[in-house]
Amino acid sequence: MRELTVREATPADGPAVAALHTQAWGGPEVVAHGLRYELPLLPTLVAVDPAGTVAGALAYAVADDALEIVSIAATHPGRGAGTVLLAAAVEEARRRGLRRLWLVTTNDNLRALRFYQRRGLRITGVEPGAVDAARRLKPGIPEVGADGIPLHDELTLSMALD
Repeated sequence: MRELTVREATPADGPAVAALHTQAWGGPEVVAHGLRYELPLLPTLVAVDPAGTVAGALAYAVADDALEIVSIAATHPGRGAGTVLLAAAVEEARRRGLRRLWLVTTNDNLRALRFYQRRGLRITGVEPGAVDAARRLKPGIPEVGADGIPLHDELTLSMALD
């Protein structure tokens, strides 16, 4: 595995980050817990290899006492970008004095559930039908997700930082 470093995204990273968002979400917009997020407007961290090539991106929002990971995507999942980005998000939240980090994923995303739980996040909520509702805001959300699992529900995962 190539050594990856994490830094804040710069305008020069825009095309690579946009390509990741298109690959992961079909474009620059995601809908979670009833909110529509325009990813290019959010603070973003990028994982880069020694040559400076973007290997992953994490967009986040801060509200109240928490950092929400809105999007995390890697050019080649399983090669460490997600791990270094998540660790950097935890450090950013701590640097800001926040009490928790959280995110939303979907019921079909078994790979993400495994990834986050192995790194200390816990399932703290399930919202049945939330993806069905999100589909009204973003009709491109598929009916069937990963592994042929019908896509209906949102799961919240959280990590306490204090």
